[in-house]
Amino acid sequence: MEKNACLGILACLILLLAAAVAQEPPNAKQIDELFSGIRSKDAPGAAVLVLQNGRTVFERAYGVADLRARQPIDSNTNFRLASVTKQFTAMAIMLLVHDGKLSYETRLSEIFPDFPEYARSITIRHLLNHTSGLPDYESLMPKYASPRPGGEITQIQDAEVVELLKSQAHGEFPPGARWDYSNSGYVLLGTIVARVSGRPFGVFLRDRIFSPLKMDRTIAYQKGTNEVADRAFGHSLRKGVWLQTDQSPTSATLGDGGVYSSLADLGKWDRGLREHALLSEAEMKPAITPARMEGSAAVEPDGSPAEYGFGWFLNPYKGRPRVWHYGETAGFRTALQRFQDDNLTIVILCNRSDMNPTALALRIADLFAPH
Repeated sequence: MEKNACLGILACLILLLAAAVAQEPPNAKQIDELFSGIRSKDAPGAAVLVLQNGRTVFERAYGVADLRARQPIDSNTNFRLASVTKQFTAMAIMLLVHDGKLSYETRLSEIFPDFPEYARSITIRHLLNHTSGLPDYESLMPKYASPRPGGEITQIQDAEVVELLKSQAHGEFPPGARWDYSNSGYVLLGTIVARVSGRPFGVFLRDRIFSPLKMDRTIAYQKGTNEVADRAFGHSLRKGVWLQTDQSPTSATLGDGGVYSSLADLGKWDRGLREHALLSEAEMKPAITPARMEGSAAVEPDGSPAEYGFGWFLNPYKGRPRVWHYGETAGFRTALQRFQDDNLTIVILCNRSDMNPTALALRIADLFAPH
């Protein structure tokens, strides 16, 4: 009996292994080879997820989350998303529009009556699609000193960004005149979510987005308020040595880049978008409608022509429709690419600054290109 039981267990294991192998795409080895240079137990790395038709077809992790503990990266490791955060900020605003508490034509001066005159013509829509003309808060902020002993950095907070913007007499250009990527606009959108909802920005995200989608480990991180579970720390290579460069003076703002998440939770986010779990298809349409402006249009980081909606770039890739975004901050690089017609989603999260996850995601997309 014991021999038969052992044989039965062995047969089950073989079947499970065969099923796992069968689920991998034929190009899994080619995907894995793209990351061959970062296979290490002694260096930061990346987490990679490929979903097709709602099913995981490739998921791998490379390197470690922290050079001190050398914890291997896995699907639950939480990375700072940087500007990939903007799609969550945009969704929060869209949910408030759904609730009837805002409209896309609500003016900034209706929410902040003490803003100077130039804010009277800036609308929520302008903020969402980077056509507001707001000055870049990073160019206005004080020159913060080098880290104090112990590595602590003085960081600008959302409220300070708002005050900096209020102190300006005018914007960079009339709202709607042209496109200019604006972290200022998304910091303001985060504060608008808090002011209009009556809940802190991170709490609103948790209650209205993360909890309904069971993204239980995704958070808007605020030092001293919450902690990031299974946290990856950012790193940069300096003179051949990896240094932890996890935070910068602008790493404490929320709406423009403050969310931490993992492959596991971003897979749930992708499913929620695909199934219209938070907003109907009609309600989501404004987010994936390119902004129209009088002057210069959106551009990719390399200066190539692009299109932008609400928290998403929208320009196609080799004729394939997609919605996508990238993120860059101290020690982190991230990318999320969704190819609608192919039902293909690629997520790459890196805790090292020497990688280009957007370019890598597109190389993966090429492997799934229709013949």
